[in-house]
Amino acid sequence: MGRKEALRVGAAAANGHSAMLFIILLGVVSLFADMTYEGARSITGPFLATLGANAAIVGFVAGFGELVGYALRLVSGLITDRTGKYWAITIIGYGVNMAAVPLLALAGRWEIAAVLMIAERMGKAIRNPVRDAMLSHAASGVGRGWGFGLHEAMDQVGAMLGPLIVAAVLYFRGTYQSGFAFLLIPALLAIGVLLLARNLYPRPKDLEVTPPELQASGFPRIYWIYLAAMALNAAGFADFPLIGYHFHKTSVLSENWIPLSYSVAMGVDAVAALVFGHLFDRKGLPILIVAVLLSSMFAPLVFLGGFSACLVGMALWGVGMGAQESIMRAAIAGMVGRDKRAIAYGIFNTGYGVSWFLGSVLLGVLYDFSMPALIAFSIAAQIASVPLLLIVRSKS
Repeated sequence: MGRKEALRVGAAAANGHSAMLFIILLGVVSLFADMTYEGARSITGPFLATLGANAAIVGFVAGFGELVGYALRLVSGLITDRTGKYWAITIIGYGVNMAAVPLLALAGRWEIAAVLMIAERMGKAIRNPVRDAMLSHAASGVGRGWGFGLHEAMDQVGAMLGPLIVAAVLYFRGTYQSGFAFLLIPALLAIGVLLLARNLYPRPKDLEVTPPELQASGFPRIYWIYLAAMALNAAGFADFPLIGYHFHKTSVLSENWIPLSYSVAMGVDAVAALVFGHLFDRKGLPILIVAVLLSSMFAPLVFLGGFSACLVGMALWGVGMGAQESIMRAAIAGMVGRDKRAIAYGIFNTGYGVSWFLGSVLLGVLYDFSMPALIAFSIAAQIASVPLLLIVRSKS
C-alpha cells in the first residue's frame, strides 16, 4: 500500500470513529429524551381519562399532537436547509420538548394537559428533521441502516426505562402528577449531553463520506411512492394513548401494568431496530416489508385479547415502531442528496403525520362504535402499504 493510499485509509478510519462517536452522543441525548417523554406518554391516556376525557378526545389529542408534531417538521427542515443552523434549531426543539413533560404535573384539566402534550410534540417536530439529517451524514460512513438502528436502539432503551420509572412511582403509591415531575431529571440530562455534542461537533455535515451530489430540483418519484406507502402504514398504526386508554377502561391491565406494557414494547423496539438496521444494510427494503407484515397483527391482540395476548400485541407494536424509527428513516437518506436531506425528512414526516392524525381520529371514533371495524381498518391500512413498497423496491 502506497503512502497516499495509507493516508486515505487512515483518514477514512478516523472519520468513521468520529462519526460513530457522534451517533453515540446523539443516541445518549435521545436515551434521556425518550426516558422523559415516553415515560410521560405511557400514562397520558389513563391520565386524560382521570381528568374526564373520553376515547374520542384521547384519540383526537394523540392524533392532533402527531399532526402538529409532523407538520412542523416541514417548516423545520426547510429552515434548516436554507440557513444551515443545525444546532440552534435542534437545541430549541429539545428545549420545548423537554420542558412540556414536567409541566404536566401541574395540569388539573384535560384541556391543559392536551395543550402540553401537543407542545411536547411540537418540540420534537422542530428538532427531528435536523437531527435525522445530522445522523444521515454520520451514518453514511458506518452503514445507514446500522447507524439509524443503533441510534434507535439507544433511543428505545430510554423509552423502556421511562415507563419503568413511572411504573415504580405508581407502585409506591405516587400519582400521575408525581410521575411527570420525576421526569424532570432525565430531561435536564438530555439537554446537558446535547450541548456537549454541539461543542464537539459544530459542523456535522462534514461527517458525510460521499462527495456532494449534483441533483436536479425536486425529489425522485420513488421518494413520493415511498411516502404514500408509509402514510398508509401510519394511518392504521394506533398510537399508545388510545391503547393505554383501552387497557385502563377495560381493566385488562392494572394501573401499574399499563406503563410496563409500553416498556415491553420499547424494549422490543430497541432490539428490532438493531436487527432490522443490520439486515437493511445487507438486504434493503424487503426487511421493512417484513416488519410491516409482522406489526400489522398487533390490533386484534391488544384490543380483543386478555393479559398475555395484550403483551404479545404490544411486542408486535414495538416491532412496528422499531422499523418506523430506524430503517424507515435510513431509506430516505439513500433517495435524496445531502443538501436537501433536512427538507426531505420534513416533507416526509409531514405527510406521515397527517396520515397518522387522520388514522388516530378515525380509530378513536371507531373504538366507541365498533371494535371489529377498528381492527379491520388498522390491519387493512398497514397491509395496503406493502404493494407500494414493492414498487419502490423494483425501481430502486
